[in-house]
Order: sequence, then C-alpha cells, then structure tokens
Amino acid sequence: MPLRPYSCANCGHWQRWFAEPPFCPVCTDVRNALPDNGWEWITPDDLADRQARWTQVAPGVCGYWVEPQVGLGTTGWVIETDGGLIGWEGAGFYPPAALGELRRRGGLVALGASHVHGYGALWQLQDELAPPVVAIGVDDLQWTKAFRVTWPTDDRHELAPGLVMHRSGGHFPGHTVLHDERRGILFVGDLLKVDLEGETPVGLSCHKAYHAQIPLSHAEIRQARALVERLEFDAVATPFEFAAPVSTKQVLALFDRQLAGQPIAGPIPLAELG
Repeated sequence: MPLRPYSCANCGHWQRWFAEPPFCPVCTDVRNALPDNGWEWITPDDLADRQARWTQVAPGVCGYWVEPQVGLGTTGWVIETDGGLIGWEGAGFYPPAALGELRRRGGLVALGASHVHGYGALWQLQDELAPPVVAIGVDDLQWTKAFRVTWPTDDRHELAPGLVMHRSGGHFPGHTVLHDERRGILFVGDLLKVDLEGETPVGLSCHKAYHAQIPLSHAEIRQARALVERLEFDAVATPFEFAAPVSTKQVLALFDRQLAGQPIAGPIPLAELG
C-alpha cells in the first residue's frame, strides 16, 4: 500500500502511513496534550478549501500560513538571501496559491526548522519545490518521518551567508535557532514564547512543556544563555508570530531570572526585563 500523508487534527503533526496512523507521536509526548476524544486524521484532500495567506513582517522576510489553521496554526518563514530563498519552519498546510507564489519567487534553495512543533507541512515544500538542502538538528531526526533530511546539522550550520543555525537544546535535545545576522532577527522556535497585546510584545517565557507548564532545567537555561549572549538581535520569530522589539539583553534577563531560583514556565513581563 502506498504511504499517504496524515495530519493529526489535535496538533497538526504530519506523518506518512499505510492507512490512518495508530497514534500521533507528538501528542503522546509530554510536551503536548492528548486529544479529548481520541485520534482524528486529516488528509490533503480534506484541506482543499483552505486559503493561503502570506505577508511581509520585515524587509526580506515573509510569513506563510493557512486559514482556517491546521493543528497549532504554525507559520512558515521565507527569508531572502543573496543565493535564493530559505524556508524556515512550516505552515500547517500550503494551498496551491502559496506553492504557486513560492514557485513564482524562484522556489527554495534550502529548508530547515527548529524542532518538530515547527515542522508543519515541510513534506509539501520538499515534494513540490525540491530544495536541495533540508537541514534538521541531528538529535531530532526521530520526528522527521514525513520528509527526508538531506543535511543533519550539529551545533552550528550556515544555511546561507549571515544565516546561521545554532543548536540551543532545551525544549528538545536537537532544538535549533536560526540567527539572521544581517537583519538582527533570531528565529527562536520554542526556545522562547512571546506574549503579545495586539502586535506589541509584553512578556517572555521559556519552557520544556508549555501545556503542562514544565520549565527548563537550570542546566538547559545556562546552555541557552551561553548561546544567546553571542547573538545580536532586536526581533524574534517563533513558529507562530513575529515579535519586535525583543532584544538579546531582554532574553538574557529572562534567563537570569530563571537561574536565580526555581524556574517557571509562565511569562515574565518585559517591563521587568529591561
């Protein structure tokens, strides 16, 4: 039987299976909640009426998403570089209009993601646009059954000049951030969560599991802090939103607060972080 892509109706994780999968590995992981009424599966045919959306959030950076959302409602970022377009994270699904727009722009020269919660429909981008590089942290390969990784990455990997992947660990062992050195943007995955009022950042948090409110350990926070203090940025992008201003100094202050006592998974107001 041919393998088909199925998306979990609870979290949106895609996997290829012979028939409906027996369970979702992301939902059964401690970081996610189980569905209230058992497993339900979505196929690409079920999403034929979904609408593609995209917008520019910074010069040379666009976010792509689908409405109504699929799963957790992730955004796929597309970043302009001198060598072509880089895709980072994935929208929950890419309707034909989104794929057509990416083809019009020349396709993708590379694709990557922070961790499984940001994978979205990366399988679609690989199947339809065939980027020569699909880069994922080597410690997170167990979550990539829906697509093929062509470049497992270690602690540092340059996707393009000035666009560098760094393993942060923490939320997942292979969790990776992407630093846009030229634009001063850190694509943080779930290393951080940003609380917004409208489009204004008002709080920052970090966590091992947001739904279960499990914080990072002190060792994980120290590892993330040692990385972030080397990176200059004044904006961040999670798999869900673009947030500015959020600076290196504020993120370091968040980590210092966490290291000063018992860590928490909830937000700390940005006003308290300088």
